[in-house]
Amino acid sequence: MENPNWTTIELNEGERIDDLERCGYKIIQNTEMFCFGMDAVLLSGYAFAKKGEKILDLCTGNGIVPILLAAKTQAERIVGIEIQKQAADLAKRSVAANGLSERVNIICDDIRNAEDYLSAGIFDVVTCNPPYMISDHGIRNPDSPRAIARHEIMCTFDDVAAVAARMLRPGGRLFLVHRPFRLTDIFETLTKHNLEPKRMKLVHPYVNKEPNMVLIEADLGARRRLTVERPLIVYESPNCYTKEIYDIYGY
Repeated sequence: MENPNWTTIELNEGERIDDLERCGYKIIQNTEMFCFGMDAVLLSGYAFAKKGEKILDLCTGNGIVPILLAAKTQAERIVGIEIQKQAADLAKRSVAANGLSERVNIICDDIRNAEDYLSAGIFDVVTCNPPYMISDHGIRNPDSPRAIARHEIMCTFDDVAAVAARMLRPGGRLFLVHRPFRLTDIFETLTKHNLEPKRMKLVHPYVNKEPNMVLIEADLGARRRLTVERPLIVYESPNCYTKEIYDIYGY
């Protein structure tokens, strides 16, 4: 049944409402900003939380990962942190309109200030779809929402790992989606912060193409042993997803 709160939503210029095809949930997006993509959906599909656990989503953007995880899991509490005010506002409005305000909370601030709002060491799960690019190559406007979402302007991967390590309980799980060309840097940074990579899945656009995404689980204080899982193939043919992708999307 559709949540009646959506009937009262007033959209600003450039905004639209997208149906997430899960539990009747929808999301407000702004086409002038950085709309969520497949990476966020794959991250929410890869992450898991047990009943009653607490989840923290870093660099939450418009709140897509917290909302998808609210649909997928029975987590007791989900918190998203987003530094961009406009994106955080979209997330808060979507959370409220979906009737999720008792479970999901959005904080607008730098992830490095997480402990100003939250107690350290209380989260069972941290998720993050971080900025992928180190270099400022090709950036015309470093203050634009798209540049901030894609490039390490407001936070680095080291910031992400450091905050995750502080906020997770011992044995807690960090789930990431990133780019394979950063793997050496990712593993080095994770282990620096006592986050041990435990699972990894490469994502290929086609079976005969190089991977363009990687999904990683790293556990706080775990022993050193990594499982490389069967790769995920996105397309069987142009515009035709594989069955696994359809399953993740919930179609």
